[in-house]
Amino acid sequence: MTNSPKQFTLKQIGTIRASEGSFSLHLDEEYISALKELDGFAYVNVLWWAHHVDSDEARAVTVCDRPYKTAPEKMGIFATRSPVRPNPIALTPVAVLHIDHEKGVIQVPFMDAEDGTPLLDIKPYHPAVDRIREAAVPSWCEHWPKYY
Repeated sequence: MTNSPKQFTLKQIGTIRASEGSFSLHLDEEYISALKELDGFAYVNVLWWAHHVDSDEARAVTVCDRPYKTAPEKMGIFATRSPVRPNPIALTPVAVLHIDHEKGVIQVPFMDAEDGTPLLDIKPYHPAVDRIREAAVPSWCEHWPKYY
């Protein structure tokens, strides 16, 4: 929902739970029906709010020190995957282990989010639209794995 041309209101759809090697996405009751027909997708893209770094100071960061061993000394924040950014929206693709449609819970093997992290959205991963055949990357990260 747009409040003005440059400001938006996001609504949390659930919560990410993490404890001792167990990770899951817990949907608020009003969104459980949105899981219909998600079965069969091996992966989903999870959008979440990096609430632990959400401050005016963190949102003002546009350049950071070298975040990766072989990266340039200074980098623009949009060239990183840091959660410190103008809007601390994070994206994590995860495998779907199990979907409990009654409780609105998706079990996943791992999430790079803390317990209690606000869940913003879930989108099915589909190779036809989520995979780029000939993606290029800068030389400082071309040695990274091509995929997980």
